[in-house]
Amino acid sequence: MGSRRRFIKQVVAGCGAAALGKRAVDQFVLGDGNRPLEMGFRQDAAAPLDAYARPAAHAVARGGLVQCTLCPHLCVLGEDDRGYCRVRAVKDGALHTLGYGNLCSVALDPIEKKPLYHWLPRTPILSVATGGCNLRCLNCQNWEISQSRPSDVVQHTLFPEDLVALCAGRDVNALAFTYTEPLVTWEYVRDTASLARDRGIRSVLVTAGYVNEQPLRELCRVIDAVTLDVKAFRESFYRDVSGARLAPVLRTLEVLREEGVWVEVSFLMVPTLSDDIAEIGRFGRWVAAHLGPGTPVHILRFRPAHRLEHLPPTPVAAMERARAAALDAGLLFVYLGNVPGHDANHTRCPRDGRLLIERRGFEVTSSALVDGRCPCGEVVPGVFS
Repeated sequence: MGSRRRFIKQVVAGCGAAALGKRAVDQFVLGDGNRPLEMGFRQDAAAPLDAYARPAAHAVARGGLVQCTLCPHLCVLGEDDRGYCRVRAVKDGALHTLGYGNLCSVALDPIEKKPLYHWLPRTPILSVATGGCNLRCLNCQNWEISQSRPSDVVQHTLFPEDLVALCAGRDVNALAFTYTEPLVTWEYVRDTASLARDRGIRSVLVTAGYVNEQPLRELCRVIDAVTLDVKAFRESFYRDVSGARLAPVLRTLEVLREEGVWVEVSFLMVPTLSDDIAEIGRFGRWVAAHLGPGTPVHILRFRPAHRLEHLPPTPVAAMERARAAALDAGLLFVYLGNVPGHDANHTRCPRDGRLLIERRGFEVTSSALVDGRCPCGEVVPGVFS
């Protein structure tokens, strides 16, 4: 055991992994299921606090250390340590969020791009992001910003009142926190979404859903819709490919449903890793049972990126088989994403098969819905006005 510990310490040091303290490495590699994984970037937040720092919510003292309780990583941090998400750090003995109002991306998108197909179709939505994420997905499309500290990416200063004023001034009635993981900048999302709601502007999260239940329920008071990206329906995938766990994500979906937030689910099919048809069928049954058969599910085509550039794009035929399995599992609305022109981009009535919403890419070209109903009278779940 002694030689193994020495080897682990040498490997970590050689890889520049100041991201893990010795106790965290021992837990991560050797295993200790009785304690939270004490993860974080050691001594990575030595610079003074700047204008983008705010006191962080959801933290508890543990002796001379601070434990972040925002997400299931439960980072235990000392002075000048930075959390696994790269956004939250301990300064002067207290936890701070370091990305407050420091945006790395601001863009006007169609709502369909999130993807949201049953929530205010044709709505333009202002999309914003900050640096940082609490997952480490090997296939991340936005890894340049998600795996960066907030201070290391292009900066657009928009504090909550400024961002809401920007939306109101341009007559944009929806705001999305997206591209990276918005939950790690929980305080900024909460404050902005609260101000937005006061101005009649709705708020959307595009998230991986890796968050603890209490902060999630608090945020649900000001969030209107969520697109949640389920990485796979298998714990081993979450551990090996995303650096997380599946169970908390499934609980997030259940809590969103309980709190009355509109939810659509995406599932990226990565060849050889998350493309098992039987697994997708099991996931479809879980969604139908726990969220309802009317929950829209978007099966997304993988495009080679980040550390999985050696894998091919998902074959469309495999996606079609996955969609059939999800429909057989009881789901009513299963879409294929990143496949422009496919018939499974459209919304059809589950009763009579009538074409209700026709899409070309992210553009809605026609709609036959009347007050959220098919002309046959069938109610289509969603928010359409």
